[in-house]
Amino acid sequence: MKKTQTGFTLIELAIVLVIIGLLLGGVLKGQELINSAKVKNMASDFKNIQVYIYGYQDKYKALPGDDRAVVAHIGATATPAVNGTQNAIIQGNWNSVNAEDESFIFWQHVRLAGLAAGSTNPADATYVQRNADGGQIGVQSVSGFTAVTTLPTAGGISGSFVICSDGIIGKFAKQLDTTLDDGVGNTGSVRVVVNGTPSTGVAAPVDSTPYLVCMAF
Repeated sequence: MKKTQTGFTLIELAIVLVIIGLLLGGVLKGQELINSAKVKNMASDFKNIQVYIYGYQDKYKALPGDDRAVVAHIGATATPAVNGTQNAIIQGNWNSVNAEDESFIFWQHVRLAGLAAGSTNPADATYVQRNADGGQIGVQSVSGFTAVTTLPTAGGISGSFVICSDGIIGKFAKQLDTTLDDGVGNTGSVRVVVNGTPSTGVAAPVDSTPYLVCMAF
């Protein structure tokens, strides 16, 4: 008795390959959209912090974190920074976790003032501001930023303040630099650096390597 051979025809195989291609394309497109949303979120962080500072200044004639009359301005639950001298400088490092630093207490002040969302309790585990990938984000004055050797050097950037966001992979860092500045990691107002390594920036960040992105304004 003759056995009948069974299997896929060329047309069936072609249809399967087309379907697989469409599925892969959808997955890749979806990942691209997720990545794009992350970069937009990170870019918004840099823009929003500027709004927080200018909004607070406009309302209270002082800088958040540096406001010596902060209790009178935003309530008794506010924590005046020990060095809240109101000298137009946000003292302390951008990534400080010391409640005595103006850069750390900055977040409580802008949140109590209704400018930003988040915990107002410095002891809360969620108090530290994070970017879309979980890296810390913060702000300080440029004067202190350039004076500390363990931080990146400003390398010619100008401005009064610097915002830094950590743990951003090179692929996103390049997109951020393009969105906010000139697209080159070691020139302009945006710098891409290796955290803890003093430098003026990395011109061409490696896609998979995490970096610290800082912007002066």
